[in-house]
Amino acid sequence: MTRLTTRPVAWCIVSAVLFGAATPAAKLLLGPLSPVLLAGLLYLGAALAVLPAALRNRPARLDRRNVLRLSGAVVAGGVLAPVLLMLGLSKAPASSVALWLNFEPVATAVLAWAIFHEHVGRWTWAGAALVLVAGTTLAAPSGFQAGVPALLVAAACFCWAIDNNLTATIDGFTPAQSTLAKGLVAGAVNIALGLLLGDGGLPLGAVGGALAVGAVGYGLSLVLYVGGAQQLGATRSQMLFATAPFFGAVVAWTVLGEPLTGWQVAGGLGMLAALLLAAADRHGHRHRHDPVAHVHAHRHDDGHHEHGHADVPPGAWHTHEHLHAPVIHEHPHQPDLHHRHEH
Repeated sequence: MTRLTTRPVAWCIVSAVLFGAATPAAKLLLGPLSPVLLAGLLYLGAALAVLPAALRNRPARLDRRNVLRLSGAVVAGGVLAPVLLMLGLSKAPASSVALWLNFEPVATAVLAWAIFHEHVGRWTWAGAALVLVAGTTLAAPSGFQAGVPALLVAAACFCWAIDNNLTATIDGFTPAQSTLAKGLVAGAVNIALGLLLGDGGLPLGAVGGALAVGAVGYGLSLVLYVGGAQQLGATRSQMLFATAPFFGAVVAWTVLGEPLTGWQVAGGLGMLAALLLAAADRHGHRHRHDPVAHVHAHRHDDGHHEHGHADVPPGAWHTHEHLHAPVIHEHPHQPDLHHRHEH
């Protein structure tokens, strides 16, 4: 595999489109709903959306490593991050908050390299830096101001960076099952906390709207992102997901009627250049695969999945639990589920 695989790249970009549109949509719901309640309802909507897909596969293997990683992802990315984001969103314009989210891919890359030992090449580092510069450029017309709202969003991004790295290494659950666990736990905790604090009611229309936004902007988006991250690694999947703020800005231009500026066009072109830099990164060496049994989306023409199915073509993506025999070989690769080795 010498280039970013087309299907997982598309998953990450569609995920970014959905999540980017969810931020201005959530802003409209913060009047009738408190930030904590809204965060809980968004993730409950995500859980409801993926429930049929999560139950389609047989139950995952509950080994300790995957349970611990999923638990960490649920707490950091499901419970803490959305509350911090909604608190920041309640104190700042939706456009500014959407653009501040560009801190997430940079934080993800730093954690992936420093703690999770993911290989990050020079072109990927250059792309991450360009994403940050492009995000700053996009935010310039809105007044990129430091302060409590920006710090809250930055804290949310750091929590999601932890979530991204843990999610990319989970191989005992399907993306839908991971999203279901995150949605149920995070939704229940934050809804209960919001009701306990008594900071807002539960108007039926707003609740329905929050569940709908959560189903599409969080549920479907998370399933697509997790599938992409398992194939591309945390850093590269986040490079693609970093286009979410740009898509949020597109919603603001087309739906809310906000003006399109030259600064924003420049920032969008910068993000496109960053994606091309990430795609240009190459990495390959002799490495060993230990025997492992796991579950994730895969094909049978990638050199790592030798088992066959009479009814599944070699190039078709599908998901089930499967076993890998030990092997030593050399080829260009990405830090996906099969290449988490040390360097």
